[in-house]
Amino acid sequence: MNVRVFYHDKCFDGACSASLFTRFHRECIAPDASYDYHGLVHRAGALFNEADFTGDENAIVDFKYSASPKITWWFDHHLSAFLSPEDQQDYRNGLADGRYTMRRFYDPKYTSCTSFLAHIASTKFGFDAQPVADLIHWADIVDGALYESPEAAVEMAAPAMKLTLVIESIQDPAFIPRLIPLLTSMSLGDILKEPFVADLLPPLLERHQKSLALIRERSEEQNGTIYFDISDQPLEGYNKFIPYYLHPNATYSIGLSKSSFRTKVSVGSNPWTKADPNKMLNLATICERYGGGGHARVGAISFPPDRSDEARKAAAEIVAELRAHNPFD
Repeated sequence: MNVRVFYHDKCFDGACSASLFTRFHRECIAPDASYDYHGLVHRAGALFNEADFTGDENAIVDFKYSASPKITWWFDHHLSAFLSPEDQQDYRNGLADGRYTMRRFYDPKYTSCTSFLAHIASTKFGFDAQPVADLIHWADIVDGALYESPEAAVEMAAPAMKLTLVIESIQDPAFIPRLIPLLTSMSLGDILKEPFVADLLPPLLERHQKSLALIRERSEEQNGTIYFDISDQPLEGYNKFIPYYLHPNATYSIGLSKSSFRTKVSVGSNPWTKADPNKMLNLATICERYGGGGHARVGAISFPPDRSDEARKAAAEIVAELRAHNPFD
């Protein structure tokens, strides 16, 4: 049996989810299966290519829903998991008539898809998640921005943070598929020592320092909201906690960046803010207005690379909305 695993690309939780799914599936479902990996990215237009669903089984983890009957497994935890009301209704219908029972799972209350997948695998299939407890712990920290301080997030002393830097920055499409099987078979510290990983770190750490300096130069905070535009630089994979490291009293951050396939508006909130969480705006809902999505505290919108003006207009509107909102009232 060949299993194709589709995962959120350039994302620590996406890679961890793909690795955990592989270990669970091999131990509990099909011991002799082979696995290959296909990264998915949020972009303007179609997110899925039906022709890619060529496995005997096809799994999607940590990414939006596909109603394709070729998808045999789905795990996600994002508030904006469904591209359309029709997709959400397909999911509900499939649960109601039994087609998707024990195969498609969704719960936005979980901090990471990795921890959600571990819960489902252990409670419904008897999977032993204890050997990968450290991976699950770090997936929650990274995806939930549960760092103890901005310094811990930006200065990246922990192995998980260095791996996150590599995963979010790497351009080689073969790297993350090579990394995924190691995430549930080796410690994160030992993975960093692997030559194909270790050799990448020095230039990426140097690039990280350059992005820190650039965002320091470009970012502006007003009324608790940071805005910066680095879309003229090839730095889409910057550390998303840099704005709060530089502006620790801010509540929200909006960044405009660009890559070969999209112009991206990143919208986030400061994990260390003293604002009342019940008075903060739902950023996923804001991003959904422009065709994006995410979580209540972090979201993003993707525009085609040739529509930077539209992305900049959307960013300006969001900046104005957030600067007019006071979550301390």
